[in-house]
Amino acid sequence: MSATRREFMLVLLAGAVGAGLVVLATRQAWAHAIFTPPKPLPAQDIAVTGQQLVPLASALALAALACLAAVIATRSVLRRAVGVLLAVLGAATAAAVLVSLRVSAVLAAGRASALSGPLGGSTTSGSPSGGAVHEIVIAGPGRAILAGAPWRAAAIAGAVAIVLAGVATAWRGPRWPAMGVRFERPGPGRTAPARRPGADSATMWESLSRDVDPTVDDATRG
Repeated sequence: MSATRREFMLVLLAGAVGAGLVVLATRQAWAHAIFTPPKPLPAQDIAVTGQQLVPLASALALAALACLAAVIATRSVLRRAVGVLLAVLGAATAAAVLVSLRVSAVLAAGRASALSGPLGGSTTSGSPSGGAVHEIVIAGPGRAILAGAPWRAAAIAGAVAIVLAGVATAWRGPRWPAMGVRFERPGPGRTAPARRPGADSATMWESLSRDVDPTVDDATRG
C-alpha cells in the first residue's frame, strides 16, 4: 500500500472513530436530576443522558459520517470543500458539548424524562452509585449532579478527531485516490489503455480454434 493511500485510510478511520465516539458518549448519563417531593415520598433520581442535553451533537456526528462518505466519492477541489465542511461539523460538535451543561437544562430534561416514563416516570431513590466525586448544584425545587465528565471529555475528543480529519482532507485530500478511477472514461487529454490483440471474446475463440494461446502477445510468439 502506498504512503498516500495509507494516509487516506488513516484520516478516514480517524474521522469515523471520532464520530462514533461522539455518538457513543452522548448515549451515556451525563448528569442526574434529583427532585425532593414532600415527605414521605422518596427523592427522585433521574439519569439524564448527553443525547437529552445536546441532541445536536449526535446529529452533527452523523453528518460528519456522511461527509466521510463524500470524501471517498469526490476528489480535487470538491474534496477539499468537503474537508472544510467536515472540520466545521467537528468544531460545532465540540462547541455544542461545551455549552450543553446548564443546571436548568439538566432539570428540564429530568422532568421531561419523568413525565414521559411509565406511570409518570421511573425513578430510583438515593444518590447515583459509583463512588466518584460529583459536582452538586442546587437550583430551585431540584438539584443537578454532574457525573458524566469522562463521557463529555470523550465526546470532545471525538469532535477534535473529526476536526483533524477535516483539516487533513482540506489540505491533502486532492492528492488522495478517488473511488472508481479505474472505471472512468478517458477525458480530454487522456488516452485509453491500449488493448492487447486477442482481448475480445471473438478473437480469443478464433485463436483457440487455431491452437494459439490468446494470452500471448504477437511479439512473443515469433
